[in-house]
Parts: sequence; structure tokens; C-alpha cells
Amino acid sequence: MPKALLMAGVLPMGKKQNSGKNNVFDRLIQEERIFRNREALASTYIPPEFPHRDNEINNVANILKPALYGARPSNILIYGQTGTGKTAVAKFICKQIVSKAEAEGKKIHTAYINCKQTNTPYGILTNIGKTYSNDWEDKVPNAGWRIDKVYSALKEKADEDGGIAIVILDEIDTLVSKSGDDILYHLTGLNSDLNNSKISLIGISNDTRFTSWLDPRVKSRMGEESLTFAPYNALQIENILVQRAKMAFHEGAVDPLVLSYCSSRAALEHGDARKALDLLRISAEIAEREGQEIVTVKYVSKAENVMEHDLVRSLISTLPLQPKVTLASIILNRGSKENGQQTTGEVYNTY
Repeated sequence: MPKALLMAGVLPMGKKQNSGKNNVFDRLIQEERIFRNREALASTYIPPEFPHRDNEINNVANILKPALYGARPSNILIYGQTGTGKTAVAKFICKQIVSKAEAEGKKIHTAYINCKQTNTPYGILTNIGKTYSNDWEDKVPNAGWRIDKVYSALKEKADEDGGIAIVILDEIDTLVSKSGDDILYHLTGLNSDLNNSKISLIGISNDTRFTSWLDPRVKSRMGEESLTFAPYNALQIENILVQRAKMAFHEGAVDPLVLSYCSSRAALEHGDARKALDLLRISAEIAEREGQEIVTVKYVSKAENVMEHDLVRSLISTLPLQPKVTLASIILNRGSKENGQQTTGEVYNTY
């Protein structure tokens, strides 16, 4: 076995390496001096309380309240910029209403569907079907049936199981742009075909214009209620960071100035609390890797560089081949130009 491959770790080095002795993670785990609960900073984390979203929570809860009486709640469209708490609040309210329903012996199902990941009518219908039955996947395949057959199976299962289903369609504009509004037409009209169950939809979007693409009938049905989540300001974002920092870090592990700095930076990005949380998390991770016990402002600057680099790399990696080659041509030409200016002809020749 070539020694170079062994040294590079491409090939296994034998049983001795798997003995568990001197495991590299032993030291790293012992050095967990900053974080207490990393999940508290994750974008998917649902906190027990939402600072500065009391009105929005009450509005959504009041709209969904009829489900506790066995009636179908109005469909809701929730608008707002990225990082304004739309998805987290919707998930929080659905969790709360299911808990209340269980305590009172009522039947309420909830489903969360990210339409960037699931953006076909087939996928939407099967995801809703799973909320009604654990054995849905045994009866309905993930692909292969005609869409009308899946629709009929969903109607049958909904009436068989009963209750109210509340379905969150996150980034609903992506679904419409990819697959059109036929699926929304069928979903909003499904209740007229059901006898023992009702379905209510919560559409979430950061694009207020997407309803202009909808058929007037779909627009009327989907937009029975509309809510807008305003961007957070710097002080509100800082309050959110203070709440999360208490859960995420050991006491004294983060300089208070870090929270202020992260919140002010995120406020410039249309009040994006999610960016502030990411910035705080990455700052702490960098400080931890460097063996520090306290996260200071200098690590926020380092985190910004990391996030900017990741964003640029992500944008470039998703470009089609021809734009990538064009960009490479421009970069290659820069080295031969003192002032950095280029003509289209020069770029073309390099291309």
C-alpha cells in the first residue's frame, strides 16, 4: 500500500487508528468554553418567546382560532423581508395550536412545506398526505402516479382521518414561479370536496408582487387574510440577540459590544435578524477555533469576511458555464492592465 496515500489519509491506516486512544475530538470537546447550546442560534430554532412580534403572533392566532372549534380558518398570506420572523412565528403558532387541540381532545394536523425544496404539485400533495397518516408513504409512492390519483388519495385520507389541517407553504412565490398556480387552485378548492375534514393554507413570501401572477380566483381564495411583518430595527435585533445569547453561550463568553455591533450591521440589511444570528454564531465559532474564551468585536469583522467570501463563492458556483468563463477572462486580464480597465474586445480575445 503506497505510503503517501496512507499519510494523506486516502487509505485506511489499520486498526490502530480506530482504537479510540488519542482521539482528536477529545481535546476539542473539553475546550467547549464559549457555547452552551448552539441550536439557539440556528435559523430553524423556534424560541419560546418572540421579542417585538406580539401583535403578529396575536393576529395569526386569532385567524387560526376557529380550528379549535372544528371550523376552517381563513387562508393567510404573510409577507415580509428575509429575517423578519415570518416562518418562525408561523411554526410557533402551529405548534401551540396543536398542543391546545391535544389538551382539549380536538384533532388538528399541521404541515410545513418549504417550496424551494418541494415545488411540484405531486410533492405538495404527498407532503400534506403525510400529515394525515403515518402510513401514507406505504400507500402512495413519492413519484409515478397521475396527479389526479394523488389528489383523490389525499381527499380520501383527509375525510377518513378528519380534523383540520393547517399547511404552511413557505416561499410560496417559488412554487408559483416554478409550477404555476394550478396546485393552489386545487388546494383552495379542496374543502368543497371534503365532508369530514378542512384544510387551511398559510402562504409565506418576501415578494409582495407574486399575487399579481395568480389567477383572480386563486388570488381571492389565498388572500382571505394578509399580514405584513415589518423589518426589525437595530435595537429590536439587539434584544433578540440578547435573548438568544443567554441560551447559546456560557455566562460572560460574549462581549456585550458584539451584540450591538451584530445588530447594527444586520439592521443595514433591511432588519434581517437571521443575518445577525448567523454573524454572532460564526463570530463565536472563529473565536472558539482560535482558543479564545471571550468573543470580542474583532471576531465579528472576521465573521463578516467569511460570510462575504461564502456568498461570492456561492454566487459564482451557481453561474452557468459561459458567464463563468467570461468572469475568468476578466480576472485574467486584470493582471496585465495597470489601471484595471478592459475593452470588450480584450475580454473576448481572452475568452
